[in-house]
Amino acid sequence: MPKYILLSTLTSKGRETVKDRPERIKEVNKEIEALGAKVVEQYATLGPYDFVNIIEATDNEAIVRVSVELGSRGTIQIISMPAITTDEFIASIKKM
Repeated sequence: MPKYILLSTLTSKGRETVKDRPERIKEVNKEIEALGAKVVEQYATLGPYDFVNIIEATDNEAIVRVSVELGSRGTIQIISMPAITTDEFIASIKKM
């Protein structure tokens, strides 16, 4: 299944939510599954992004649903990127 990297930054509203209810992070993962994607790995990070998520989804449209739905709540800003493994990358270069 295709993989995507989601880089996310909490808004001030999102930081309040996480502070008051940190378990909300896991609840959102279930909502992501309802939108047609699955959280494979999730990391809280320091630096310009608060979270890095590795997501599996059937297609780009599923990731659009995730990004729009979560982003529309005003708690998070998301950058989505399709990802391939380095082995897939090497194989595609060798076909050139």
